[in-house]
Amino acid sequence: MPAVRGVLVLLLWLSGALRAHSGGLTARETCKAGFSEADYTALISQNILEGEELLKVKFSNCLGTKGPQYETSSVDFKVGADGTVFAARELWIPAEEVAFTVTAWDRRIAQRWDTAVRLLVAQTSSPLSGHKEPQKGRKTPALDLAPPPSDVLLPWPQHPPASGLGLRRQKRDWVIPPINVPENSRGPFPQQLVRIRSDKDNDIPIRYSVTGVGADQPPMEVFSIDSMSGRMYVTRPMDREERASYHLRAHAVDMNGNKVENPIDLYIYVIDMNDNRPEFLNQVYNGSVDEGSKPGTYVMTVTANDADDSTTANGLVRYRILTQTPQSPSQNMFTINSETGDIVTVAAGLDREKVQQYTVIVQATDMEGNLNYGLSNTATAIIAVTDVNDNPPEFTASTYAGEVPENRVETVVANLTVMDRDQPRSPNWNAVYRIISGDPSGHFTVRTDPVTNEGLVTVVKAVDYELNRAFMLTVMVSNQAPLASGIQMSFQSTAGVTISVMDVNEAPYFPSNHKLLRLEEGAPLGTVLTTFPAVDPDRFMQQAVRYSKLSDPASWLRMNATNGQVTTAAVLDRESLYTRNNVYEATFLAADSGIPPASGTGTLQIYLIDINDNAPELLPKEAQICEKPGLATINITAADADIDPNVGPYVFELPFVPAAVRRNWTISRLNGDYAQLSLRILYLEAGVYDVPIIVTDSGNPPLSNTSVIKVKVCPCDENGDCTTLGAVVAAGLGTGAIVAILVCIVILLTMVLLFVVWMKRREKERHTKQLLIDPEDDVRDNILKYDEEGGGEEDQDYDLSQLQQPEATEHVLSTAAGVRRVDERPVGTEPLYPVRPVVPHPGDIGDFITEGLRAADNDPTAPPYDSLLVFDYEGSGSTAGSVSSLSSSSSGDQDYDYLNDWGPRFKKLADMYGGGED
Repeated sequence: MPAVRGVLVLLLWLSGALRAHSGGLTARETCKAGFSEADYTALISQNILEGEELLKVKFSNCLGTKGPQYETSSVDFKVGADGTVFAARELWIPAEEVAFTVTAWDRRIAQRWDTAVRLLVAQTSSPLSGHKEPQKGRKTPALDLAPPPSDVLLPWPQHPPASGLGLRRQKRDWVIPPINVPENSRGPFPQQLVRIRSDKDNDIPIRYSVTGVGADQPPMEVFSIDSMSGRMYVTRPMDREERASYHLRAHAVDMNGNKVENPIDLYIYVIDMNDNRPEFLNQVYNGSVDEGSKPGTYVMTVTANDADDSTTANGLVRYRILTQTPQSPSQNMFTINSETGDIVTVAAGLDREKVQQYTVIVQATDMEGNLNYGLSNTATAIIAVTDVNDNPPEFTASTYAGEVPENRVETVVANLTVMDRDQPRSPNWNAVYRIISGDPSGHFTVRTDPVTNEGLVTVVKAVDYELNRAFMLTVMVSNQAPLASGIQMSFQSTAGVTISVMDVNEAPYFPSNHKLLRLEEGAPLGTVLTTFPAVDPDRFMQQAVRYSKLSDPASWLRMNATNGQVTTAAVLDRESLYTRNNVYEATFLAADSGIPPASGTGTLQIYLIDINDNAPELLPKEAQICEKPGLATINITAADADIDPNVGPYVFELPFVPAAVRRNWTISRLNGDYAQLSLRILYLEAGVYDVPIIVTDSGNPPLSNTSVIKVKVCPCDENGDCTTLGAVVAAGLGTGAIVAILVCIVILLTMVLLFVVWMKRREKERHTKQLLIDPEDDVRDNILKYDEEGGGEEDQDYDLSQLQQPEATEHVLSTAAGVRRVDERPVGTEPLYPVRPVVPHPGDIGDFITEGLRAADNDPTAPPYDSLLVFDYEGSGSTAGSVSSLSSSSSGDQDYDYLNDWGPRFKKLADMYGGGED
């Protein structure tokens, strides 16, 4: 039986009305050279043989002459002369899509045209019949789909019979052209796209479905299919800028879900519409161009992007300049490359000094700049004209003048003003001044004022009126930056400066300042040492110079006031404290007679040559030695204030008078500066001896001096050291004197010990002293605790006899403020209780009680006598309890009969307490 063939029918939807519309549009348009389509799309398999034709591009040059030459941007594909695109070699393509550019090149007019070619790779082949040639070169429709077309039957591919001739090339399956859907369609929705049908639906019921992005994957349900009829719909408007293509797979199964046909790939492309305006990256662009730039100089680039398809006219942006402000010196100073957005100069005459900035409005339009169909947007380009040094600085005057006093430095002599039309405070404007003649010695320099750009002629080296009375300077001015190419220096860039020097009174000066003299010390009074003259530099002034001493520490010199002659006023002594390193220094003053007078100083240094005018002195002045010879000696030397050769070696000798010196002592020479003094005899009594020694130096003539050394002769121990007693004996103290000193020391120590013992006893007595009054007999406690009221008279055992002894507190009340015993309780005002009045009479307190009774008797509001009476308010904070509820109980233990003995004043009180049961 014949093999079952599955036929998958794809119903493509091509509108007849669309064809009619396209034909009418072509007829109305004028011929335009270029490709017929902006892009071409074809569906291919993964395996491609060398030379296999894929599609064909169509190009029209509107002339009917020989066609152009074709090139591609891919080495894997080539284009024939008739526009056929074929594989340059055998290929296996793993990707889903291959894209490249085909270029048409017309040599006669040197112009190029480009179109895009997109090859979609079918990963899974459809079961198509093998007796038909593959479909090639199907172009993408440019407009909407037409109403539903007639069904197209695509037969299932047949397998060739096996033969022994080997493998033969099998023809490719039928390819399904992509489905194009225009974006922004207004519906109505759902809108039918295609119909998918299998020829097996004549035998069994078939159910159809689609899968992929846009169907069962996000975004969901963009496409739907009628499972029974196989009609596929789009459910809503498409947006190419959101998603440009969809890849779906169509499936056919029976009612039990068994696969009837292999899945078929469907490619749906969203056709771009011009629904997006070009958008500039920046609304304002800032650029700059140098003034004087030649035409064609690059300025800046503006860029606008269009979200529409850049391979179609919808996304091709073109630029143009709308306005230029200001329109000087020309209304078209700039132009813009319509494709790249590069702004360049188109005219000469840019001058920053006239126009510093241009504002250019740039328009970007898609549809390749077609203003009738394209969408437009604008941006602002601000072009700053930058400064170049095309204006040399020029002096405002040809000559300048100034004057300066002589010997003055860092003084501004003249201000040189210049004019420069370049940008202020820039290297093209900053002036640099240079003296080119008139100042060979470098007395002047010209500095630039950073604010005003003026040249400040300044004296940097003092000028002398006696040498130069005037200067004629030539100054040149330039800029920090070099002049622009072709700009020459102006003759006004140089100027002359005349500087007059003013004469001032200058101070006299000593030509040989720090003058040095060499002179022997000891010159007599009045000796002429030298003449130390000063010179007055003011040669054109008739002035006299007078001299005086400014510093003469030892007052050894005298100077003539008129001629500067220096003589001695005292004997010069090299050994004086006023000399340093044998040099004596004095300072003199020379003053002229100018108005005001000027003066200068000079220093005279006198180097004093030593003479032998100081005899040597013996050293040491004191020494000690043992009373027996051979145990110790004394080393002696000498000191001389002079210097070599008027010092050692020294000669030491003993005088002949008195004779006892040479008899008891002897001197032995050690070297030129030292000798030894020792005893000549076997024993010398302990004591202090003055030994005269004659010392002679080596000067010419030599000087001698007799010096006395005090030698203490004392007993010594076995080591040759003087014993303590021997030292005392040698000092000249006898035994009686020593005993007296020891007795005095003992007496002094005894007195100190007695004084310490007495102080200790006194301190002990002061701390153990008894109180003057027994605390139990001190009535002050009863008085101070008067406000402690307890529980009532019957509950307290009071000793009322204490009320008759107020004298005991008299000494306390009369004590001066701040003086009291440490064991006493303070009598002054207590902080919490009111002060009680002082009793006026120390003998009795009856008056106080009488006064209180009288006040109670005369008070009409007073309660009965047997009720509680308030005699005094004692303040708050009492340590005692409240007395508001006193309850006196009768007690037979207390005897109040003694109240009758107190007199009539206590009669009422005696009646209350001593009146018996009543």
